[in-house]
Amino acid sequence: MRLTFLLPLALLAACSPAKDKGDTSPTTSTPRPATIPLTITANGKPHRFDVEVALTKEEQAKGLMFRKSLATNGGMVFPFTPPQTKSFWMENTFIPLDMIFVRTDGTIAMIAANTKPYSREPVSAGVPVAGIVELNGGRAAALGIDEKATVQWGNCAAPTHPDEAWDSLNFCPG
Repeated sequence: MRLTFLLPLALLAACSPAKDKGDTSPTTSTPRPATIPLTITANGKPHRFDVEVALTKEEQAKGLMFRKSLATNGGMVFPFTPPQTKSFWMENTFIPLDMIFVRTDGTIAMIAANTKPYSREPVSAGVPVAGIVELNGGRAAALGIDEKATVQWGNCAAPTHPDEAWDSLNFCPG
């Protein structure tokens, strides 16, 4: 008798939508894309990346931790509205990263190159930024990206892309 009572409950639970009580990610009618385009223009040459977006506090706290690799033109962007002075570290991050601190006008405030994996040493530009971009360690230098470069993401980086889900993720400095 107990088994016949538990079976319908198990089926009901299996059909119920799962919602993580700690999930604070934005809910929209259009799901957020897995990656968005990001372009860094250095010395007149655009360099295109497809980056993940860390919007929520949870996503930003995790960042690229526990990753054993990152695509050559992959990365992550941490957008901040309003701009904020942020400090990042590499605890639980297995691979070296370049951290690019982006001002509101799209210029680069600072590049922390090849940050040391597992380090608890804080890294900060010391000024409010509109976002931080993380790429494979050494990638910025290999492409000639320095503080004179400019950064944009979302539809601003790929204006012909029809994905409306990017609209709320656009960074189009002026």
